Amino acid sequence: MSDANMPPFTLLIKPAGADCNLRCAYCFYLEKAALYPDTPHHRMSDEVLERLIGSYMATDQPQYGFGWQGGEPTLMGTAFFKRVTALQQQCGRPGALVANGLQTNGTLIDNDLAAHLAAYRFLVGVSVDGPAAYHDAYRLTAGGEATRTRVQAGIDRLRRHGVDFNVLTLVNALNGSHPETVYRHLVDQGHFYHQYIPCV
Repeated sequence: MSDANMPPFTLLIKPAGADCNLRCAYCFYLEKAALYPDTPHHRMSDEVLERLIGSYMATDQPQYGFGWQGGEPTLMGTAFFKRVTALQQQCGRPGALVANGLQTNGTLIDNDLAAHLAAYRFLVGVSVDGPAAYHDAYRLTAGGEATRTRVQAGIDRLRRHGVDFNVLTLVNALNGSHPETVYRHLVDQGHFYHQYIPCV
């Protein structure tokens, strides 16, 4: 198929594979790291990143869309996302529209990353399962520690830097029985753009 006949498409990219700094009880993806038993840490190389962005931005698209997911993509660090936007600028044609989306658990967002996400207008999704009593029932660190406070710290940094973000709530056996409590909590926290996905 020639480039002229190719329908528009976006990329969904998992630069850290299934690696994550959390151990959410309902996670279906973390176990996929076992597909690569010889490599304890899975990180996209600069060579692969350069080829991915360059080849995609050589196609004829009305807008170039990049979705960064995981695992936990912020394990890649701020330098990685600075490299992403540098390559997008380098490879893009003048006037090209580029959209970046990032789905994160929010626990690793520092001020440097938040500032960069704001500067390049990333749309960020932060996973929040409701109040701490619901969120911390399943979303724990590898050491079994609660994460809701850490997530909130990441959200606060996004807000301070003016990053556009929404919250993604996994509807599970616990919070699914209290929809009004979850909804009211999110609204009271100033979250007005919600996504709800079922845990199946």
